[in-house]
Amino acid sequence: MLRTTTAVLAGRAARLATRLRGSGSALPGLVAERVDPRFLARTLAHLPHGIVVVSGTNGKTTTTKMLAALLRAHGLRVFSNPTGSNFTRGVISSMLREVPLSGRLSADVAVLELDEAHALRFAATVRPTHALLLNVARDQLDRFAEIDHTAALLARLAEQVTTGVVLNLDDPFVSRIGAEAGDGVEVRYFGVDASIADRLPELQEQDVRFAEAAPPVAPRATDGLLKPHDERSFEVRFGAEAEGGRVGPLELQQRGLAAMINATAAATTARMLLGDRFDAGCAAQALREVRPPFGRGEVVMVDGEPLELVLVKNPAGFTVALGTYGSTPVATMIAVNDNYADGRDVSWLYDVSFESLRERGVALTSGVRAYDIALRLQYDDVPVGAVEPDLARALARFLEEHPAEPRRVFCTYTAMMSLRRDLAARYDLPGIGEEAS
Repeated sequence: MLRTTTAVLAGRAARLATRLRGSGSALPGLVAERVDPRFLARTLAHLPHGIVVVSGTNGKTTTTKMLAALLRAHGLRVFSNPTGSNFTRGVISSMLREVPLSGRLSADVAVLELDEAHALRFAATVRPTHALLLNVARDQLDRFAEIDHTAALLARLAEQVTTGVVLNLDDPFVSRIGAEAGDGVEVRYFGVDASIADRLPELQEQDVRFAEAAPPVAPRATDGLLKPHDERSFEVRFGAEAEGGRVGPLELQQRGLAAMINATAAATTARMLLGDRFDAGCAAQALREVRPPFGRGEVVMVDGEPLELVLVKNPAGFTVALGTYGSTPVATMIAVNDNYADGRDVSWLYDVSFESLRERGVALTSGVRAYDIALRLQYDDVPVGAVEPDLARALARFLEEHPAEPRRVFCTYTAMMSLRRDLAARYDLPGIGEEAS
């Protein structure tokens, strides 16, 4: 107990130092972990509704926020890591804001976003009761290697779960994990209704060779299926014929099919966790009220006009983003960094088609790889107005040259963080991690 208390105090001191210096969010977690290596295990012990890990290549932050909102709407006290620090020390850093000196977290359930590798490290310290596994796509080959390696990480994570897993029915890398679930572990699936299966992004040709055929799974009353009504309205049906009930119809504040799929995953997982307490009307209202996490289709009003921030980090994510947002011609900027959190190798940009941007073109490219993305756009005959590697100068120029029209920025992770901080300072917006739950 003394060691945990000391870890809390040391971590809080480090957190204050990082805020004063504007440095990274992982340092407080590192300090607390060094003082008490079992800090996570001690702090998360005995949560009555368990520990849920949300992992996969795309959609973790949005889905985690949706699941936390659903559980809170049903009266549970939820601990989560809302800043998107999806590694173990980031979880501890988020925890330091809430845990008392006693070291016992005051929550009913933990819902944690973790990347594929750090989820395994977390499970080695604290075994999760549940896991929600979203998808597998090529992402940061320098960190995660090829796609089959990423799929293996998720399969190993599922082996550590004690109670239940929720899997993507439409992703063969993920759906096949269900056949390997341990004894006593319940398996549920989420996916899309058969009527819209053709709208799912297809696996890249080079990924298909790794996708072993998974036995088809007939949806049951416990499995959530997305049924769109139009481009904005949808419902989540439980079972192929909705014999298990439905959530909705509803509209999200975040646009696009990917957001609807994330909501379906979150609703399916909430239903598993809550059992008979799950209320479809309550769930629909909770999903309606979820604001997009920063940078994930977030709309910031700048001088009376909307500025949309869209996070892109791999071929599948960028393709979905262009399909969701890119068809509407607005003033567009693309910012690409190659920092560690983005992935050093940006060759993945050549697996994305930018043809939808031809009509209006791209006003500016920016970031460490500003010239690389400008060259990539040239290959797809997308006109580029200017190249400005400095993000602050690029944002100022973009806003100045397009003052009275909607604007959109597609950006990689660290570019998005930098731009979002700049916008918060300029327009007195909530800081990163401070937006409403």
